[in-house]
Amino acid sequence: MNTKVLVGTLMAGLLATAAVEAKEHAGKEYIQKNGYKGPETCEVCHAGTAKQFLTTVHWKHASKVDNVENLDPKQEYGMKNRIYTMCNGNDIVNNLKEIPKAADAKKTKFSGCNTCHPGNHLSDVGSTGAEAEAAVDCLVCHSNSYDFSKRAPHKDDKGNVVLGQDRSTEAALTISKPTVKNCMTCHEAAGGGVYVKRGFTFTAENDVHAAMGMVCVDCHKTENHRIPTGFDPNNWAHGGLSLSCEGCYSEKPHANEAYNNHTAHIACQTCHITRTGGTFAKDFTVWEKLSDGYYEPTTLRKEANETTPVYAWYNKTVANRPDFIGPKGDRKDGKSKIYPFKIFQGKAFFNKKDGQLMSMDFAPPMSSGDTLAGVASAAKILGIKDYEPVPGWQTIYFGSNHLVPKSKALTCNNCHAPNGVLNFKELGYSEAEVKKLTTPELYFEYMAEKQKEDW
Repeated sequence: MNTKVLVGTLMAGLLATAAVEAKEHAGKEYIQKNGYKGPETCEVCHAGTAKQFLTTVHWKHASKVDNVENLDPKQEYGMKNRIYTMCNGNDIVNNLKEIPKAADAKKTKFSGCNTCHPGNHLSDVGSTGAEAEAAVDCLVCHSNSYDFSKRAPHKDDKGNVVLGQDRSTEAALTISKPTVKNCMTCHEAAGGGVYVKRGFTFTAENDVHAAMGMVCVDCHKTENHRIPTGFDPNNWAHGGLSLSCEGCYSEKPHANEAYNNHTAHIACQTCHITRTGGTFAKDFTVWEKLSDGYYEPTTLRKEANETTPVYAWYNKTVANRPDFIGPKGDRKDGKSKIYPFKIFQGKAFFNKKDGQLMSMDFAPPMSSGDTLAGVASAAKILGIKDYEPVPGWQTIYFGSNHLVPKSKALTCNNCHAPNGVLNFKELGYSEAEVKKLTTPELYFEYMAEKQKEDW
């Protein structure tokens, strides 16, 4: 199918879907009469949903992982227990907490990896039972007028750190499928701030799907609160549902047959996602003092669409070592395609005794800048007694799966010119093959005709 025809078909389907979903929420009258009391209100119609939600990645922050090397297939992995240099911590050592007040700080500060957790922190990551079910924040995903300022952490009258929720009737009266804001409030700010981890913002300016009026869940179609994900080498935890461009587009999406012939070896993202952004390097061994008196790790970042990807063969299995997390693949394995990636490099402390990356409790360095105190605190929490921290770098490949521009996809000369974006030698091609792949003979006639059309 022609790409333009396919886009038109998609748009028509989305508009039809939007017309159906624009109908008023069936429970509005009940909520107006009885107010909103959290999951118990939702379960008047959606019985058992809160208990079901406790089994999902969004609540557990972990799942069994079968495509990453050096992991126990019987165990669950995710931000509940992973250590890698984008975050250098996890929910275990960096649970939401009050940070010891810095010497010249004016305000109390709360911080933790699970500040985006859809609970109240009293019933925390992975918790189960009636109290956990009652703590689920349904509206943080399902209200389009949710007041996110109410999600600020605070201490209750017993001294417990609580993550606030907007459980107002007003918020409950605007229940809908998740909007872009509902998703991106957490996902855009993952890793410590906007544009840090992923480096994309889902707006009409940056992505053709957003320009069409699509929202995240139009592609990430949810089943029983399990949300499908792609195969980012850095994203391990999943709900058992996968997602790819081919879910909407056929394997031959172009009118040009030469382009279609590429799809067996070239991922859609390679030609259609030509830029990314966000943090590309972070140093957890040196923290900078901020204007509020607290400290943050030194970070280098770029805006969306500022970073050029690197390209590698990827068969959707992941190399996982203390110094490297990235794609595994080979042009001759029959499974790999060339994908684009953003490279991130993080500096942290490794244990000289066993070579493993060490976690860091952010509370000490955030308060005083003392990073080794953070390592010692994390080691105590994790029960590690025999260690010698030494600084080192870890390289991580992030998949480029968003920021599809309206135009400016790569074309023939972008890859097949001698100075093209693909380094064929590094991708495993011989000198003779490289010479053959970097000649205008491959594309001259087609590009000449296209040039006439463009003029």
